[in-house]
Amino acid sequence: MARRIDLVADLGEGFGDWKMGDDDALLDIVTSANIACGFHAGDPRIMDRTVAKCVERGVHVGAHPSFPDLVGFGRRAMDLTGDEVRTDVIYQLGALQAFATAHGTRVAHIAPHGRLGNLVAVREDYARAVVAAVLVVDPELRVLVQDGCLADAASEADLQIGVIGIADRAYEDDGTLVPRSEAGAVIHDEDEIAARTVRMVLDGTIESRTGRTLPVTVDSVLLHGDNAGAVRLAQRLRDELVAAGVEVAAPERRR
Repeated sequence: MARRIDLVADLGEGFGDWKMGDDDALLDIVTSANIACGFHAGDPRIMDRTVAKCVERGVHVGAHPSFPDLVGFGRRAMDLTGDEVRTDVIYQLGALQAFATAHGTRVAHIAPHGRLGNLVAVREDYARAVVAAVLVVDPELRVLVQDGCLADAASEADLQIGVIGIADRAYEDDGTLVPRSEAGAVIHDEDEIAARTVRMVLDGTIESRTGRTLPVTVDSVLLHGDNAGAVRLAQRLRDELVAAGVEVAAPERRR
């Protein structure tokens, strides 16, 4: 059986008349979308249009909740309690779920954004808050994770998880991402990114920034669409995976 991989990108990350990335082009490449839910980007009109376009192309709709940090694009740490994280995630999930219902589909997964996405890997209270939100809104949601607290909490709650691989980000020796504030955190060489992607998917390994070989089990590959040449690179990654015998498709839903 061919190895199956989900290609996912962060979409709907504009606000009002301001636009980020070429969502239309990426929707012809990806199989799933993380859609901004209004707290770091996105607004009701953008959410509505993005969900509609996902439905047109058969792309799975996913929620991309964040800290309430519109000015900082969700990338700043905020001193929220676990209960604030839980209710903020419920709020954002509910908003996207309403648009999904309006367009005859459902939210398939959740992937915390930015600083929240980093902290749920290392803060048990935040991880359990996200899991609690999923359990009360829709326990059939797939939770996209990296190794850490969220993966553990979601597994303990018997939620479906999908492990994300990020080929254009450098990894530490412990499997966490190198912070964006540090030099070399983002990889720009397209040949290197393509090679890392195929290696992650087929061999189940990735090289840390110190050269250590790390084991990874990847279900989804995150494609970034907010930089120059992003669409070209995303298409190349899909083409190389297909050429390597990988089936590119969103995971089947539980129901």
